[in-house]
Amino acid sequence: MASTTADKLADLYKKLEDAREPAGDAGIAKRRAKGIPSPRERIAMLVDSGSFVEIGALVKQPGALDALYGDGVVTGHATVDGRPVVVIAHDQTVFGGSVGEMFGRKVAKAMESAAAIGCPFVAINDSGGARIQDAVTSLAWYAWVSRKQHNLSGLVPQISVMLGKCAAGAVYSPINTDVLIATKSSHMFVTGPDVIRETTGEEVTLDELGGAFNQAQNGNIHHVAETEQAAFDWARAYLRFMPSSCFERAPLVNPGLEPEITDSDRELDSMVPDEHHVGYDMFDILLRLFDDGDLHEISEGVANNMITAFARVDGRSVGVVANQPMVAAGAIDARASDKAAHFIRLCNAFGLPLIFVVDTPGVLPGVEEERIGVIKRGGRFFYAVVEATVPIATIVVRKAFGGGYAVMGSKQLGADINLAWPTARIAVMGGEAAVGLTQRRQLAAVPEEDRAAVRQQMVDLYDTTVATPWVAAERGYIDAVIEPSQTRLELRKALAMLADKDGPRDTRKHLLMPL
Repeated sequence: MASTTADKLADLYKKLEDAREPAGDAGIAKRRAKGIPSPRERIAMLVDSGSFVEIGALVKQPGALDALYGDGVVTGHATVDGRPVVVIAHDQTVFGGSVGEMFGRKVAKAMESAAAIGCPFVAINDSGGARIQDAVTSLAWYAWVSRKQHNLSGLVPQISVMLGKCAAGAVYSPINTDVLIATKSSHMFVTGPDVIRETTGEEVTLDELGGAFNQAQNGNIHHVAETEQAAFDWARAYLRFMPSSCFERAPLVNPGLEPEITDSDRELDSMVPDEHHVGYDMFDILLRLFDDGDLHEISEGVANNMITAFARVDGRSVGVVANQPMVAAGAIDARASDKAAHFIRLCNAFGLPLIFVVDTPGVLPGVEEERIGVIKRGGRFFYAVVEATVPIATIVVRKAFGGGYAVMGSKQLGADINLAWPTARIAVMGGEAAVGLTQRRQLAAVPEEDRAAVRQQMVDLYDTTVATPWVAAERGYIDAVIEPSQTRLELRKALAMLADKDGPRDTRKHLLMPL
């Protein structure tokens, strides 16, 4: 028994050494066999070098003969780019990283710390889910942690990094964070293939059920990284665009660069094809509109007809929502609506202005789209735009038809500044569809040999007199029609004017989004 100070220090060193590898050599061998880092090594891959301060290293389940230090999770605080964060990391070598009572207490305390400090909360997930041997205790702490997580939502940025295989309760906490990052080799599902086979008789592989790329296509994962280090790098880049809390502003990065029109700006004047049906890559435009061509895309694994990304305008973080003409002509479908709605609400929660860049023929028609709820999911998109109180600027570069015009940052939904290029085509629908619906009788009366030519004349007339930016500008729905090369600088002026915009405070308990 320790009696001297030296003995007590030796006892401390031994306990701390044991706490660093609670499962001992067996745990090290388990990690080596899987080829994965330790939880502390993973934290070090994310945070600034030497900044991590661990909290609760000597915590373990009291009265349990098999109790191990840490109880399956490492928690503490650190910095990322010099700004504080709270971080937790599951320890796969301790009860499979499953949730027990002390695990839950540590995570809940970490969340409380993030709320008190007003800093981001990052969870590195590699867990087997509930600790079966702890019965209802494990479930109770899952529920308690979920409640604590709710308290953080919209208050501070929350990030989950999904590594390994996460199942059952271990997926519900990550899915409720702001963004979920995964490595390509990770898996997440509520019940695994074996359980599904036993209960329903269905045969499914691990990748089909919960592989990262499949879950990204389902809209559950916001970024799939090649490696763990790439996942942590993406998280660090994401945090650079975000404020530490909803009460602060995101870091200002290199404002004042390129205050005049550049050669890159001038390239925008010839970027949109003359032919209405010819596609082009929207990224070619976006890279010229924002500082340093720096775009941090999110949810790129789903609905590529819609682009959502973080960027900067004169050093200030913004959220970009843009149609991609190269995919489904930029039409808006159910999955694109979900993707945009989530992103808009994320930006609004943390005060990031929104920039809409529009080229869409409208909502994608089809039986399958109706079956999977394009109406309700499109309604969420509308709802998110109406709800947003941050500055909103919209640029119509080509098509803005039907519901696509309305939901992509129209002035009537609350946008502050609406600009259009001379190439803009703003109408209920395109000329071909409009003539087909409204001129049937007139065309039927035309001799068949002349019908195609007359139809084209009608389409051309519609395109030059109706589907133009001039009608919208005359009615004040567009604030200005500008040269494309002026857009980058016009965005700077718009956001400078709107810098202190603050939305009204609502006294209602909450609104009712279509869910």
